[in-house]
Amino acid sequence: MTFKKSDHGAVPFWRDERYLQIIAQVVVVAALLVLGYWLVHNLLTGLEALGTPLSFKFLGLTSQFDIGESMIEYSRNSTYTQALLVGLLNTIKVSFLGIVFATIFGIIVGIARLSKNWLVNKLATIYVETLRNIPLLVFLIFLSTSVFHKLPRVKDALSAWGWAFLTNRGIYIVWPQPSGGWDVYKWFLLGSFIIGFIVAAIKFREGRRTGRMPLYWLWGFVVFALLAAVSWFIAQFMAGQPMYLDFPSLQGRNFKGGKSLTPEFMAIFTGLVIYTSAFIAEVVRAGIQSVSKGQREAATAVGLSGFQTMRLVIFPQAMRVIIPPMTSQYLNLTKNSSLAIAVGYPDLFAVGSTIINQAGRAVEIILVTMGVYLTFSLLTALFMNWYNKHTQLVER
Repeated sequence: MTFKKSDHGAVPFWRDERYLQIIAQVVVVAALLVLGYWLVHNLLTGLEALGTPLSFKFLGLTSQFDIGESMIEYSRNSTYTQALLVGLLNTIKVSFLGIVFATIFGIIVGIARLSKNWLVNKLATIYVETLRNIPLLVFLIFLSTSVFHKLPRVKDALSAWGWAFLTNRGIYIVWPQPSGGWDVYKWFLLGSFIIGFIVAAIKFREGRRTGRMPLYWLWGFVVFALLAAVSWFIAQFMAGQPMYLDFPSLQGRNFKGGKSLTPEFMAIFTGLVIYTSAFIAEVVRAGIQSVSKGQREAATAVGLSGFQTMRLVIFPQAMRVIIPPMTSQYLNLTKNSSLAIAVGYPDLFAVGSTIINQAGRAVEIILVTMGVYLTFSLLTALFMNWYNKHTQLVER
């Protein structure tokens, strides 16, 4: 019995799923482009109708307002661009320090939540559950109005052995200041850092090769500290003392010398650290619990101590679970720093709001602010994704 070959024609493109998928995507993209064009055109037309066309030339005008806290030289005669730069640097400072300390406290509290000690476990649980259920804005206002602005007056300042003074005008702490030999010592310090970094990298590669990861960061820090100490005496012999400790002292109605931390900075910094650390603690706890119980038992069987088990076995495996949600917490902390306006800290958003009130350029300032926060978020996510890629288990 013979079969005749079917002589069907090709499927028309309007019924071919491959073409239909492409057409659908093209239509969606075209619709989004048209919508975006309409929104931008409507915005530009509306601004022109108001007599304020979109322009960033105003950034070169004189700001004519003061900023209470600045990391660079600034006065009311500076431009709007310099004012925004002051706010940008303040945002970077509080965000970077917040991420570092929130991570440290979060890891400690997260591990404490898994402690077999009843008191430690319950205190960590209360810390996490309480802070996670308080609105951050309310917490920041509480810290500002009821904590840092309620500290004793300057003449009744709380002293920590003369190294720090707590007042309602700020916290004054001892701070190193450069001296005559600093110009020589800073190059020794840079060389010490480079050598310490190289040692840490060598130890890291050795650990990857042998499968027994050492405390490479501790090796690097110890080498850096030793070389920095030796360099100190060399620089002192060559050009004099590199630095000296500047202690704050009460002179008149305020403290002079040392480093001052304003109540506004302490409120936003402390609030971000405490609040975010509660979420990081839960991320760390979940990551550690994701590692199977057999891993801990195997580590104990080969004679590893509890600290070695956590450092060499549990935590490296937990990192692949911890890092993705940890990235989200870092991004949240950076974006939540915009709440600094509620406590009077002059971050980017607070400075931008002042410029809007003076120059009336709301659209331009909001675009700049959104662009800056978007850049921060993308850079943070890029770094964390890179780090996450290097902590993933490699299948053999």
